[in-house]
Amino acid sequence: MFHKTLSIWLYFSLCTIAFSQNSFNIKGSVVNAQTLQPIGGVNIIGDGLFSVSTDKGLFSIKNVAKGHYALNVSCIGYTPKTVIVHVELQMKDISIKLDEAITSLDEIEVNGKTKHRLAKEFSTITYNVSKEFLEQNRENSLMQTLSKIPGVTTISIGSGQSKPVIRGLGFNRVAVVQNGIKHEAQQWGNDHGLEIDQYGIENIQIIKGPASLVYGSDAIAGVVDIQPNKIPNLNSFSGEVNLLGESNNNLLGVSAGVKARKKNWYYRSRLTYRDYGDYKVPTDKINYENYVFELHDNHLRNTAGREANASFNIGYVADGIKSETSFSNVNAKNGFFANAHGLEVRTSSIDYDASSRDVDLPYHTVNHFKITNNTSIDLGNHKLLLDLGYQNNNREEHSEPVPHGYMPAPPDTKEREFNKNTYALNVKDAFKTNERHDIVFGINTEYQNNNIGGWGFLIPEYTRFTVGAFGYDQFEINPDLHLLTGVRYDFGQVNTQSYVDWFPSIRNNDDNTVSNVFLQRSQDKNLNFSNVSASVGLSYLHNHTTYKINIGKSFRMPLSNELASDGVNYHMYRYERGNLDLDPEESYQLDLEINHAAKQYSLGISPFINFFENYIYLNPTSNYYETLQIYEYTQAKVFRIGGEVSASTTAFKNLTLNASAEYVYSRQTTGPKKNFTLPFSPPLSGLFSASYQFKDIFFLCKPQLSADYKVTADQNEIVPPEEVTSGYQLLNMAFTSNIYMFNKNEPVEMRLKLNNAFNTKYFDHTSFYRLIDVPEAGRNVSISLTIPF
Repeated sequence: MFHKTLSIWLYFSLCTIAFSQNSFNIKGSVVNAQTLQPIGGVNIIGDGLFSVSTDKGLFSIKNVAKGHYALNVSCIGYTPKTVIVHVELQMKDISIKLDEAITSLDEIEVNGKTKHRLAKEFSTITYNVSKEFLEQNRENSLMQTLSKIPGVTTISIGSGQSKPVIRGLGFNRVAVVQNGIKHEAQQWGNDHGLEIDQYGIENIQIIKGPASLVYGSDAIAGVVDIQPNKIPNLNSFSGEVNLLGESNNNLLGVSAGVKARKKNWYYRSRLTYRDYGDYKVPTDKINYENYVFELHDNHLRNTAGREANASFNIGYVADGIKSETSFSNVNAKNGFFANAHGLEVRTSSIDYDASSRDVDLPYHTVNHFKITNNTSIDLGNHKLLLDLGYQNNNREEHSEPVPHGYMPAPPDTKEREFNKNTYALNVKDAFKTNERHDIVFGINTEYQNNNIGGWGFLIPEYTRFTVGAFGYDQFEINPDLHLLTGVRYDFGQVNTQSYVDWFPSIRNNDDNTVSNVFLQRSQDKNLNFSNVSASVGLSYLHNHTTYKINIGKSFRMPLSNELASDGVNYHMYRYERGNLDLDPEESYQLDLEINHAAKQYSLGISPFINFFENYIYLNPTSNYYETLQIYEYTQAKVFRIGGEVSASTTAFKNLTLNASAEYVYSRQTTGPKKNFTLPFSPPLSGLFSASYQFKDIFFLCKPQLSADYKVTADQNEIVPPEEVTSGYQLLNMAFTSNIYMFNKNEPVEMRLKLNNAFNTKYFDHTSFYRLIDVPEAGRNVSISLTIPF
């Protein structure tokens, strides 16, 4: 019996070995022939062979016998293609390029339009950011990751916080939208970052220029639209683990995500944790307010932090309906370099250099909780889209409890607390009156209430309600010429609450006596605002060239800090005072774009002209409050002009070259700062990059070496109290490769990056720390792995 069993086992083993020696795997990728972007959901079918490409365009067919095969490759929106494959020993991965489809059947033209084609037909200036771009360029924050895009920069503080700037405008002039709902935190603050987990994001659309027509107030400069992820494939389960380590601040990070779908129901989930220490700068001392601060081992002390994020999405999809509900929570604790919060306390017992990973005073904590629901209902000729959202942003700032002016020593470390609740509802109806009109009507409404706490006052408690109605029509004059027109009306109300100091201040009376007075910092005030915005634009596609022109009027409601602040902002070491008489900002902008995309190269230029009727800004005055200079919010007319140019080529088979430049010129034409520029105006800059893909080396698949060389000019155009910033050159390098380890179909993605290769000491004019003479981070080596399963 034993010998029979052994014989049968040997027989099947030898058959298996023989079969494995005569069977092979077909592996490859499918990309868009025009954009070279990967295409998911492509069917690859042969005689007894079948596969579907992943979101990254990859596919694999196992156990294929040696020989010649014809594979039929098809996907909705693309022209089908037949590929002949020779299966043999040491065969290479195949690359399939599909052309976007325009087919004709019985004299009825059917256009398979991709997102890329639809973006061309819209007259607004947009830039689509893919998942591959986000993964290859990932930095410490989402906005630092996006800063390689021409026209996009950041206002950053420390190593983990930054806010978006589009064409020189930031804060509440740029709307950040996630899953259709505007992200609402404390955007008005210089040191308030963006509480969004950048892991797991697959697609972002950046709109350059006014977008108030659809998004309402706060989109006067542009939009960062973080769009919902694709629905997982039927009966699928997959996930990934992202690992990250950095040398400059000893960062360790891990993010794990899973997604699955049965038939109608699907879900996605992700957990992220990051812990980092003080980051290093290429200097050993800081000179601020005539004080010299020594830095131990080049560490910018107390810039350590940690972040823990979680999200869960559940969705339902069926004929005519799709609904997805998202839950997310972002929690972070970050230290502030003490001189970014006034001046270091001379009597402090804190040893900032005791450990590079301690988070000491001053620091801030933030927790952002968000629930959104996106539902679309297809009613034949009409498509209803409904977005619901609730957000709670709780931010606390802690500092040493020392007396300030007439203020006695505070009872605890909690200097300020902001607790903001936001409720949002968007409703849109998209329909066609005929084949040439795409019409959308919509309503946006939002309610906020912001409560305050702590012993320091800067802005009052307030409520804010906004409602807007809009409509636009995309008219197809002919298949290559499209006209976009739209109009919008908005109404808003801001109610500020009164606030009285918890301590008395000394005041001199007219009769030469002295009184102890509890000062009132804000009052109960109801303010109403309304505005009309409009836009009209043309898009023309001729062969491989796209021409766009768009002119629009947009607006922005004043914020509570602009209206009613009355306190010391220690992050800027100044006293800020609001103005209840401010009008809404109104902006008029002309945008142009010419983009030519051929097979081996592309060229693009996108200039703009912008005029603000009443730009709101914080103006330094000659008055002082308890030794601090008083800054008051005021308005002025502002003229701006600028734009971006870009070029890329793949003249050589494995070599890709890219170049881009951006410039913004701003001038205040009225007001106290007439003939000055605007704060945080980015200088002229250019980015040159090159990437070369090598042949496979040992276990490395598709290894690629790339380099970015950034050149920035001097910024002599400043507005006091800013200082002139010298230009700089910066070299960053990266090596990426796929490694087939655990999953034969999905490789491990490895990225090795070297930022600031020469440890250059430079100042970023749009950095918050630039104001206190702190240079940007020094040399940094990072390694990251994305492990699929």
